[in-house]
Amino acid sequence: MWELHSDKILNLIKEGKRIDGRALNDYRKVSIQRNAFQNAEGSARVLLGETDVIVGVKFSIGEPYPDMQDEGTILVGAELLPLASPTFESGPPDEVSIELARVVDRGIRESKAIDFKKLCIKEGEHVFMVFIDLYAINYDGNLFDACSLGALASLLDAKIPKQEDGKIIKGEYDGKLKLSRKPLLSTFAKIGTTMVLDPSLAEEKAMTSRFSIATTEDDMISALQKGEKGSLTAQDVSDSIETAIIKTKELRKLL
Repeated sequence: MWELHSDKILNLIKEGKRIDGRALNDYRKVSIQRNAFQNAEGSARVLLGETDVIVGVKFSIGEPYPDMQDEGTILVGAELLPLASPTFESGPPDEVSIELARVVDRGIRESKAIDFKKLCIKEGEHVFMVFIDLYAINYDGNLFDACSLGALASLLDAKIPKQEDGKIIKGEYDGKLKLSRKPLLSTFAKIGTTMVLDPSLAEEKAMTSRFSIATTEDDMISALQKGEKGSLTAQDVSDSIETAIIKTKELRKLL
């Protein structure tokens, strides 16, 4: 079935068209529900076309890393629930979920959006660790951008818990987490010789390469990730970066 879809998609792409009628550099319809879950310090649900993800942010207190005694950190995990796709299975994280988590993590971390020093409670002893949990509810392509949007929306609303003697005081907060930048991913699929933004599942089945770019509102590139076995030209890369900078500015308006 996917082979028939792929042939149709490839033929349409050659004509500058897409199977769902979008332009090559258009996102599907985006819907963001912020503060979706009350038991998290920050949360969001994102619909990107039929792709449906939820993201939750929780704070924990832990010991700092040996080489960062006065800094907290973020930890991103992704769970691809079997209800999202028949190809997802229960159990330990696989390569797909690990890559998803790492790319979302790197886009946030390397943008310097969060000042990790401000997450330090007592140098060398206690720091805040910010857990960002990504859950796929329905998979119809491009989990990267959907999870990136959900992570940013959740962080923008995240409340820092009050703590005393290295322990969190449940239900009490000490202001919001401050972000100096708003990093977002834009993901492209190469189908034939053409790069298309925000691939649907059918388009992912037809692609030879995937390229994700994390950019900020001040046009900083904080992460790049290439997936699949196909190649990219220098023009593919430069055109995608230019498009990503423009399109993420549009997405930020939804936040």
